Amino acid sequence: MTRVPIATLLVAITFTALSVAVAGDEFEQEPIRYSESEPSNCISELQKQLLQGTATLEFDDRFGYLPNLLETLRVPVSSQVLVYSKTSLQLSRISPRTPRAIYFNDDVYIGYCQSGDVLEISAVDPALGTVFYTLDQQSVEKPQFVRQTDNCLLCHSSSRTEGVPGHLARSLLVDSRGVPIYSAGSRTVDQTTPIAERWGGWYVTGTHGDQRHMGNLIGRDSRARSMPENPDGLNVVDLTDRFDVSSYPSPHSDLVALMVLEHQLLVHNRITKANYATRQALHYQQVLNKELGEPPGNRLESVTRRIQSAGEDLLAAMLFSGEASLAGPLRGTSGFANDFAAVGQRDSAGRSLRDFDLTRRIFRHPCSYLVESAAFRALPPEMRDYLGTRLGVILAGEDTSGKFDHLSANDRAAIREILMSLEPEVLPTLSQR
Repeated sequence: MTRVPIATLLVAITFTALSVAVAGDEFEQEPIRYSESEPSNCISELQKQLLQGTATLEFDDRFGYLPNLLETLRVPVSSQVLVYSKTSLQLSRISPRTPRAIYFNDDVYIGYCQSGDVLEISAVDPALGTVFYTLDQQSVEKPQFVRQTDNCLLCHSSSRTEGVPGHLARSLLVDSRGVPIYSAGSRTVDQTTPIAERWGGWYVTGTHGDQRHMGNLIGRDSRARSMPENPDGLNVVDLTDRFDVSSYPSPHSDLVALMVLEHQLLVHNRITKANYATRQALHYQQVLNKELGEPPGNRLESVTRRIQSAGEDLLAAMLFSGEASLAGPLRGTSGFANDFAAVGQRDSAGRSLRDFDLTRRIFRHPCSYLVESAAFRALPPEMRDYLGTRLGVILAGEDTSGKFDHLSANDRAAIREILMSLEPEVLPTLSQR
């Protein structure tokens, strides 16, 4: 009989136990405990203020709490985008005649349906990632945000959201009722998706020259096997002939806002993934070291690999690796581009990561502005150290992976200088190169 060394046996037992946890929703286990943990984000803070009487929300007869909530959370009305596919919580309220409106800033997303029972809200929580809430559209003295877990996680926690509670945008053909025609195809959209395959089921206002997309399109054949041509949906700047635009705070579904939204959803999901992966890996390290009698700080190779893997995915999204190229200039209609760029932190040369290009690519300096966000700053030090070190290599032109070859020497120099203008604790190891 072969004798198995006790250390090997302990490792096997521990990894078996960890595999059981991974088989379910790993983020419901230690150290994340997603559903059980107390959120700390802009919505949970506002709720405390409402209960304490230090803040109020005014109810509007037409739009309920929406206008005052947007103002309170500093979410620009110009960020409004409109989706008419029945693919969300209040699907019975959604159709091409009554699209669902989405508004967003760096920290929160708000969904509004005409005559909807609730506002649908997802907040970016530095520790928990995406946290979902609803707010009843009934006038009461102290409005109550209700946290949602199981209902929302059915769709918002899968491989499409990087395996963490997160967001997704989809492009698919829908019929005149807003019902998806899945036989024509469906895809999750992010910054790498060709423009021609985006915005099925969404209204789109803006000009884009000869470039084609699937926005503003209603399917006529419920058995369609592919997306039909879309001549009437291109370069649309006015939606008044498609539905009653006065039923919304804005008449727009801005093209630029849609592109920023798709970038932001991806990066937020990957920030959450990087946060979770680092904390989980370090927790597993602690468990294994305890079982094996190793010093608490002993770093396992598997832990390092897990942190690196999540970090590389985040870097690819942040630096727009694989970004779909533009064939010509884009212009929105709502003023979102100006509103968005105006709040950017600028370096001594006046440059910001929020500066748009919109001729060849989305941004002039292809590094995500979310590096300035509270969620990014809350990443564990081990992850931020890895990201800073790797950014130093990439921006010096020394990376050999091929993933960042789209960055010119001027791009790399500008991004580095902008990042170096941020507080040193954001990316401490970047300044060491």
